[in-house]
Amino acid sequence: MEIVVRAIIVFVFLWLITRAVGRSTLGELSTFELVLFIVMGDLVQGAVTQQDTSITGAVLAVGTFTLLTVSLSWLSWRFPDRLRFIKGSPVVVMRDGEPRMKVLKDQRLALEDLVTSAREQGVRRLSDVEIAVLEVDGRISFFTYDADDSADGATESGLQAT
Repeated sequence: MEIVVRAIIVFVFLWLITRAVGRSTLGELSTFELVLFIVMGDLVQGAVTQQDTSITGAVLAVGTFTLLTVSLSWLSWRFPDRLRFIKGSPVVVMRDGEPRMKVLKDQRLALEDLVTSAREQGVRRLSDVEIAVLEVDGRISFFTYDADDSADGATESGLQAT
């Protein structure tokens, strides 16, 4: 039972840490962030199981982490408005070709990263971008001006207009 309690405490702690680190996909982690996560994994193993190297201890720890992950995922799906803090929500980081510097700062997203992401997605000029959205998984979606599109598409899709 002690392993289950430890696993719950460590799970909550790790969830808070990963939320604090920011929105990055695994391929976009800096070297420091990757090392941080690897070291955390090793340190967490010791904190959860202590000296227990039994198969039962490992099954309890992994089972608890899995149950918590699946439960949080289901809860955030079932109650999306009430539990938005679990997964986060998309944030508009650029509007009408202008980066929203305060939002970039709040999200700890460098302007260079925004420009690089735009270039990787074939956006030639930032002035062509109607809106850019930082998705919950750390990717950035760019919506460029198009004569056939309405300007209301962003608000219809449930984006935060912060």
